[in-house]
Amino acid sequence: MDEQKSQKSGPPPWHVRVTLDEIGETGRHFDLLADAAVRAAVAKIAGLRDLPRLQASFDVTRRGDDGLHVAGSVSASVGQTCVVTLEPLANEIEEMVDVAFVPRQAPEHPGEETKPEPRDVKWNDPEPLVAGTIDLGALATEFLILGLDPYPRMPGAAFAAPQEHKPDPGPFAALAKLTKG
Repeated sequence: MDEQKSQKSGPPPWHVRVTLDEIGETGRHFDLLADAAVRAAVAKIAGLRDLPRLQASFDVTRRGDDGLHVAGSVSASVGQTCVVTLEPLANEIEEMVDVAFVPRQAPEHPGEETKPEPRDVKWNDPEPLVAGTIDLGALATEFLILGLDPYPRMPGAAFAAPQEHKPDPGPFAALAKLTKG
């Protein structure tokens, strides 16, 4: 069981690393298309039956002197299982991406080991830019997973609660009535 957990929380299987130095003043456009091996690995991580299509289109631009901004979309065809009928179904995912990356703050006293402090994270806070690099494949994977319907249903499928019925009183019901009286 621990092995399964580590596989699900392990590193993303799709890597398209871009460094700050690769992005000029006018920015750069990326059209990404995941191959079959990457799609199979992402499907496993995302808990999908299959992932026949996964692609992303990103415009990466500079954000100041040392940051990056990624805007674009992630689209996919995903195979899921209906939570009501347990039948296979296909869904289309289209997620918009608009994320800023800035360098992590360096410790105030170099050489001093610091524990990361909890941040008060706000909705539009930039993401950390680690070593001047972003991973567009990991970003696409993250937005795909965010766009998945956690409770996919076939069209028209509705959950019907079991009918209430009185439980069988059992063989000692008559004796129970005698003791109450």
